[in-house]
Amino acid sequence: MRKSLRWLVSLSVVIGTVGPTATVATAADAEAAGTEQSAAAVGTDIKDRLLAIPGMSLIEEKPYAGYRYFVLNYEQPIDHKRPWAGTFQQRISVLHKDTDRPTVFRTSGYGLSTTPSRTEPTRIIDGNQISMEYRFFSPSRPEPADWSKLDIWQAASDQHRIFTALKSVYGKKWLSTGASKGGMTATYYERFYPKDMDGVVAYVAPNDVVDKEDSAYDRFFETVGTKDCRDRLNNMQREALLRRKPLEKKYAAWAKEQGATFNTLGSLDKAYEAVVLDFVWGFWQYYGQDVCDQIPVAATASDDDVYNTIDAYSGWSAYTDQDLEYYTPYYYQAATELGSPSIKQPHLAGLSRYGYQPASSFVPKEIPMKFKPQVMRDVDDWVRKNAHQMLFVYGGNDPWGSEKFRPGKSARDSYVYVAPGMNHGANIDGLVADEKANATARVLAWAGVDAPAVDAAKPLARYDARLDRPVDEDATREHGLRP
Repeated sequence: MRKSLRWLVSLSVVIGTVGPTATVATAADAEAAGTEQSAAAVGTDIKDRLLAIPGMSLIEEKPYAGYRYFVLNYEQPIDHKRPWAGTFQQRISVLHKDTDRPTVFRTSGYGLSTTPSRTEPTRIIDGNQISMEYRFFSPSRPEPADWSKLDIWQAASDQHRIFTALKSVYGKKWLSTGASKGGMTATYYERFYPKDMDGVVAYVAPNDVVDKEDSAYDRFFETVGTKDCRDRLNNMQREALLRRKPLEKKYAAWAKEQGATFNTLGSLDKAYEAVVLDFVWGFWQYYGQDVCDQIPVAATASDDDVYNTIDAYSGWSAYTDQDLEYYTPYYYQAATELGSPSIKQPHLAGLSRYGYQPASSFVPKEIPMKFKPQVMRDVDDWVRKNAHQMLFVYGGNDPWGSEKFRPGKSARDSYVYVAPGMNHGANIDGLVADEKANATARVLAWAGVDAPAVDAAKPLARYDARLDRPVDEDATREHGLRP
């Protein structure tokens, strides 16, 4: 049976797609059929069924009460347009509840945490959860890495193959979700494979349609919070640049002690300023008005106070070579397709030497990059005209929500909600009462649960403090200007 399946996969793997808007006919389509036929032969245990899928291998199983949790490798084509031209191993995890329950397909848009966790939609529908590590985040990276194969269509095609392979195991309704870059990823997946999912829940997903038009972010920072809080933050940021010389000495001593280097960005001075310029953004992204009084008064703060405050909200390690290495796939995508924000910060006039540095500055120079402005415009246009059963949730005090996805008049059963006062951890639970009830009901309905549960509009699973992590669990309290 195994040999015949491998032969079938080898045959089907030559059937690639010819364009980014077509459905990929790859090995996974044959794999799904083969898996269905072999299920009886391998038994009904979920691990056996998962490992019967050609290309799937077990990394580890971890126990968790009420679930089975697996970390797996799945063999993927490096190039979905040329699936015969090499493969790589992509990590996924499976939080298994029951094959009779609906399934949530989640990605952070970054790496994969191997600690069991449950997204808000998974808790709402009391379902299974499949999580995917985004291609090119280690260890899910081809060797050698052909960076031209890192784009949103290739990543969406990764998801499509995983869904196709697992649909025969999890046959009920599927929803996709993600937060921040994960919410962007869920949206792109829907754009290219709109027939796969039965609904999309995208949290705090930026939509940078025109990369060079960032005035929405400037307007956000002019009005967010109270004037007193804005002034306190701006003054601290300005003070850090006024004291650049003594504070850079502290930074250099720290870097020497830690073995940190700055070859990618080019100098310690550039890294210093990049961290300082992230300070106000980082404060609103992960904290908020309620802790503004913890920011020292800049004029009377000691050098140590200024240095430690910037570190707490921006992180001096953010632009070292050592930290940037992990995030190279994100910065590459920001420099080639996603775009990245740049804000004016007039209170720093005459003090900032570099301004907001472009995403390409954070990618090793040997990796070729060319920005493709049409990519985000295409996605935005598609969402406006074709969104169907899509929910976008933003935080009212989150800078990344300045540029939102906005389904248009022709969209169906799709919504954009803003949680008042919430930051980059905004979720359905933080919405005002009527929006929370409608959002919860729509998630339940899209997942195909019974009508009484939809009408009740409450999560079907109890809250579990260990399992139910913050929405943006992979980026919460991280440093650096990243979604």
